[in-house]
Amino acid sequence: MVAVPKRRISRTRRDKRRTHWKMKAPAVSACAHCGQPARPHRVCTHCGQYRGREYAAPQT
Repeated sequence: MVAVPKRRISRTRRDKRRTHWKMKAPAVSACAHCGQPARPHRVCTHCGQYRGREYAAPQT
């Protein structure tokens, strides 16, 4: 036998279950080198540095 729901789940009940499915804004902090907004633990897209080292050429 196959498991079949006895009653239809209402829209309200379904939506209550999905309240935590929303997207979050990405975390942003200031770059220690140039001060521009940058994602934490990633190379800065503006100056190309991470933790005092240059990893990528700066954007022009």
